This record gives sequence, structure tokens and C-alpha cells, in this order.
Amino acid sequence: MSFTVAIDGPAAAGKGTISKAVAAEFGFGHLDTGLLYRAVGAQMLAGFDPIEAAKALTLDQMQGDLRTPDVAQAASKVAVIPEVRAALLDFQRAFAMRAGGAVLDGRDIGTVICPDADVKLFVTARADIRAKRRHAELVSNGIDDSFETVLADVKARDARDADRAEAPMVAAKDAILIDTSDLSIDEAIAQAAQAVQAARG
Repeated sequence: MSFTVAIDGPAAAGKGTISKAVAAEFGFGHLDTGLLYRAVGAQMLAGFDPIEAAKALTLDQMQGDLRTPDVAQAASKVAVIPEVRAALLDFQRAFAMRAGGAVLDGRDIGTVICPDADVKLFVTARADIRAKRRHAELVSNGIDDSFETVLADVKARDARDADRAEAPMVAAKDAILIDTSDLSIDEAIAQAAQAVQAARG
């Protein structure tokens, strides 16, 4: 029996951490759909056509270091290409219907990919908070971008994701909002798990 949890939100809001924790707690499969776009972005940076790369994408290509700023920017650029989104749509929907339950996190899961998801969450946080988190992550990985640069990147990605014509990042009308700005990781996960548990009955 399938049970789908859709978790959307902007970069560095905590949706990945929450998604993994919810999937582990309930024994569901987890798909970070952003990695699909990062993998296509990485292929584009390597010289491949992004549409062809999306059509031929394999799980193996979602391995490796896809968290660099260059790949993040490339992912945001390929994500506005309608043919890329269409190529990745079936992949995501098939995963969502897997037996045993699934958690998908991204930008348009509750609105486009899985509009009939059993639970929809929109995880967000203030831009300066998200930039601090992303900056700390980059520093820990040996990437020495300034905080100001990271904040500018976060705001630029937000604008691109929210303003794109194809599947813009917006909260589904029936999504539960979780603002992690002033929450601990455990508090945010607890709110999400509570919503899932309530929907399961």
C-alpha cells in the first residue's frame, strides 16, 4: 500500500533533514528530488545537453559530490526547462507510488508531482537563517565563500524558483507550514512526524 508524503520549500530550510528523519521513522523510501536536477545540472556542466541528460538519467548519476555551488546554480537553471521537468516527472511519480510509503522533497512535490499526496508539508525559514546554515555547511566542506555571497545566492535561487513559469515554488493550498527559523532540528522533525502520524490515523 502506498502512502505519499510531499515536502516542499526553499534551499537550506531543513526539508532534506526532516524528510530523511520522517522516512526513517515510518519506514518509507526517500527521494531528494533536488538531486535529480543537480545530477542533470552536473551533466550540463560536463558538456551534455540537459534535456537528453534528463531523459537518460540513472540513480548512479545521483551519487558523488552534487552539493557544490556551481552544481546548485546549474540545477536551478536546468529546472526552468519544461522538457527537463517533463522527463523527470515520471521518475518521481513512480517513486511516490512505491509500496511501503514514500517521502519526496523538492520545490513542487505537493503542487505538481504529487498533488494527491497523503501529507503535504511546506518547510521554510528566513533567508538570512538559511544563508547561515548553507554557509556553515560550505565552510565545513572546505568551500570558503563569504556569507554575503551565500546570502545573495540563496535570494537569487528563491527568486528563480518562485518566478519560473513552469511549476514555480509555492506552498500547496492544503500544505502544513513549518517555519524552522527558530526551531531546533528535533522540534522541526517532531512537527513533521506529528502531521504524518495524524494523516495515517
